[in-house]
Parts: sequence; C-alpha cells; structure tokens
Amino acid sequence: MKKILLFSLFLLDITFSQTITWSEITSNYTLPPGIKIFQGDRSSPKLKIFYIDVDMNNPDLVIHPYIGNTNKTVKDFVPFVGAYAGVNGGFFGGTNSLSAVVYPYEVKAQNVPSVTRFSQSYPVIRSFFGMKTDRSFSIEWIYHYGFNISDIYRFDEPMGYTNNQQNPLPVPLQSSGTTYQNLLIGIGGAPTLVKNGQITISYDQEIMWGSGVGYDNRDPRTAVGFTPGNHVIMITADGRQTASEGVGLPELAQIMIDLGCIEAMNLDGGGSAQMAAGNVNVNTPSEQREVTTILTVTHKDSLKLPSIPQFEKIIDTGDPEAGLIGSGWFASANPGYWPPTPAQLHSLGNGDNYAEFRPQFPAEAQYELYAWWVAASNRCQDTPIIVKHKDGTDTVRVNQTLNDARWNRIGNYTFSQDTLQRIFVSDAGSTGTYVVADAIKLISYDPATEIKSEAEMLPDNIVLYPNFPNPFNPVTNIKYSVPNSVKVEIKIFDMLGREIQTLVDKEKSSGIHELNWNASKLSSGIYYCRMKAGIFTRTSKMILMK
Repeated sequence: MKKILLFSLFLLDITFSQTITWSEITSNYTLPPGIKIFQGDRSSPKLKIFYIDVDMNNPDLVIHPYIGNTNKTVKDFVPFVGAYAGVNGGFFGGTNSLSAVVYPYEVKAQNVPSVTRFSQSYPVIRSFFGMKTDRSFSIEWIYHYGFNISDIYRFDEPMGYTNNQQNPLPVPLQSSGTTYQNLLIGIGGAPTLVKNGQITISYDQEIMWGSGVGYDNRDPRTAVGFTPGNHVIMITADGRQTASEGVGLPELAQIMIDLGCIEAMNLDGGGSAQMAAGNVNVNTPSEQREVTTILTVTHKDSLKLPSIPQFEKIIDTGDPEAGLIGSGWFASANPGYWPPTPAQLHSLGNGDNYAEFRPQFPAEAQYELYAWWVAASNRCQDTPIIVKHKDGTDTVRVNQTLNDARWNRIGNYTFSQDTLQRIFVSDAGSTGTYVVADAIKLISYDPATEIKSEAEMLPDNIVLYPNFPNPFNPVTNIKYSVPNSVKVEIKIFDMLGREIQTLVDKEKSSGIHELNWNASKLSSGIYYCRMKAGIFTRTSKMILMK
C-alpha cells in the first residue's frame, strides 16, 4: 500500500499542477448561519467540484446520517428528512446499506463484515465517520461484533491486506480493538483518505480492489472530513462528463487537506455522487441515481435525541417468553439474525401457525415496539404482526424483503400488566413464500417503568446461554448466569470427550457473567462447552470454522 500511495502522490504532483479556483455560492440557496457552499473550477484537467462547510461551533447545527425504507435521489431525500443540505452516503445494494449508519443509541446498518474476492470470504475492517456526544469528530477503522453501539470496536489500523491478495486473513480479534466510547451518530464508507493530517489511503487494506471503486482513475467522488476548528467538510466532485472529468482518491485526499481537513473518508461515488441544498441539486450528477443513505447538516432538534429509556426488553424466538405455535417452522440459514437463535421461517398459511412473544410489563405505560428480521427475496411482503395491547388488537403488515437485520419500528402502544397481552408474527400473508419470526424489542421512557436494579433482575435459574457467534473463528463469547453465589466450572471438550481447556473454576457472585474463548490454536471442528454449578450441569455445542 505504501508503494502505491507514494507512486500516486508523485503522479499527483505532475498531473494536477493547475490549482482549483474556489467561489462561494451560498447565496444561491436558502441556508441558516454556519453553512456555506463553495464551487471549485479547473480548466485542465477539467473539473467541477463542490463542498459544504459546516461550522459545528454553531450549537444549532448537527451532522446527521439518514437511511431510508426506499431509495431516493439526494435532492428528494434531503427535504424528506427536513435537513438543510447533504450528500450521498456510503455503499449500498438494492435498499440495503453496506456501510454503517448510526443514530443516537441505535445502529441502523453495519459496515460489511466481509467481502468476496477470488470466490472466498475476506473479513474486512472499514472506515467510519463519527460524531461523539461532545460534538467532536473522528475517522476510525471499525468492526461490528454485534448489533449494538457497544459492539462497535475501533482499531488503530485496518487489516494488513495487499492488492489482489489471494488468501483471506482471520476475523479480527475483538481484544485487538477498543470499544467506541461516547459515539452518538455516524456513517461508514471506504477507504480512509486522511488520518492525523496526513494522506493515508487504506485502499488495499479495506479491500477496495475488485469493488468497482477505482484508486486513481478520475471519477465522480464524494467524501467527508473535518478540520481542527470543528468544521465539517462534505465534498462532491462531478465526473464522467465533458465539463468535469472527476478525481482519483489521491487527489481527493489532497483536496481535503488543502481545505484544512485533518481526517477524511471516501463515501460512495460514481452515479451516486450527489449534493443538494433543500430540494435543489448543487452539483451536476452523472446520473439521477436513487440512494439508500445520505449525510446531512440539519437543525439540532432534528437529531431527536431520545430520552433515556426507563425500560427495554428484547425477546428472541429462543427465549422462555417466546414460542413457535404450529408445525412447519424451521431455522433460516441466512446470517444477520438477532443472536443467539437463528431467524425462524414458515411458509404462508391461514394464521394457524405463528410466533408468540409474551412480555411481562413492569407497569401500564406507552411502549415502542420494534421487530427484527432477516430479509430475502422470498420473504412475505405483507407479514402480519398482531399486537394485543390494553386498548385492543392491531395488525401491522410489514414487507420482510426489505430492511434486513435491523430494528424496524412497528408502532407505539399502551400495555398494562395483563399477561394476556401478546405480540404475534402470523403466517397469514398473501405474497411471497416465507414469513420470518426473529426478535422483538420493547422500549418505554415512562418513569413508571424504571428499570430495576441488577439484583432485582437476576435470573431465577442457572443458565448457560448459546455462545455467539456460532460458528466462530477463532473467538466466541460465552455467557452464563447464576442466581446466587456458587462455585462455577466451565470446561471445553472435543468430540471425543477429551478435556481441552478449563475456562472457569471459582466461586462466582450472583448475576450474569461472560467471557471470550480464543480457539486460535485448535483445528476446525465441533467442541462442547460444559458448565457445572452446584448440582446443575449443562452442555452446549460450538462449531469452530477456520
């Protein structure tokens, strides 16, 4: 990578010697104080390029990514979410974002954990532009180890791939990264362009080769960065046109530095490269491509920071509060399910078969209901989610070919402590082949539902939860719980019953505990985790797949 970077920079000095002339065009649009727009022109090589300068010292402004249920052009997307201006976001396929999107307290989409090259799966760490709760910014290399913000880990560098490397590297170890502290919002992209004030193009390491994203060819491009004075720069270069040829990544990185950025990241480009102020295009896109995500500047109230939840409950199909009614249910082989139980599928029927969720509510209050599913083209497009609440029964039909592996809001309902109030996922759809039942989430901000202390929430029984991920390579998380202080022994055995390793052999206090098991020195195969606590013994199967 270093050789490629230095060579490209040498070419940059020769080829792009003519400077860009910048002109402020803010007056062409209706924008509040703190937002300026500039146009850059160059006659050789021909270039038209634009950037939005957001003064984040203005407390009324925030940077906010958005993800849509349906794709839109940026000029339609920006007014739809009530933003002032914005650019296209990260990479996507269909209506699914392949780059991370983080809202306050919620991961709406993840960076891809791997890409396929040479008919193999390559684990990959990719770039992320994030704003923390103190309104500071950073460009990080991240990897997701779960579906929550707390599962996002930062790494000091991406993975050590070289261009067209023939063999994948192992999945990055969670212990090699650090949790992303105080993250509020952000968006993923690739590759990093500028880090610590220096051109740092992690093109090879983020496996952009083979992606259709060229390294130094002139193309339409979009990027985001920030300055030491807390200004955010969102830039879009026109390309593939007579009036503007576009830019390569090395030149784009240099332009970001010239504009004062100390860190910057590439976003999606090509036909996606768009910038809009309100419902008006600022640039001239090479095509009117509809995109899944955008990055905007908007009013602070549009951030809609939620109150701190007083109650939050997630029920998976494998939990005691859930059940699959009827015959014919089977586990989906598709990834992206809410752990630890795979998504459950059932062919369309007349409603006799359904998944039942039986939450216990701490108090009568308003609760937000969300559902998680694994989308696919053969999923039902009008799956009935039936909600029996205090005021009656509602049926919400959802399209499960869309919104893959994310929490999808179903509605806001009043629930009481009546144990007959339930949530169902029914097979009574009419289009598609299978309905999906995976997990539900309930959230309340009512003080009456205040979350109990940890001691009050201790499980009634000793439990060994399924490890996650499973299959794994080479690290997996093992979680268990005990209601009272007791000596716990956890050992790993191979298929022949031979003891491999003792993970725990000590007195453990009441509560939920977890540990990571690293099997890097073992060969692929089936292993068993056995937990003993008092007279209790339980064994779970784990699959190591290298």
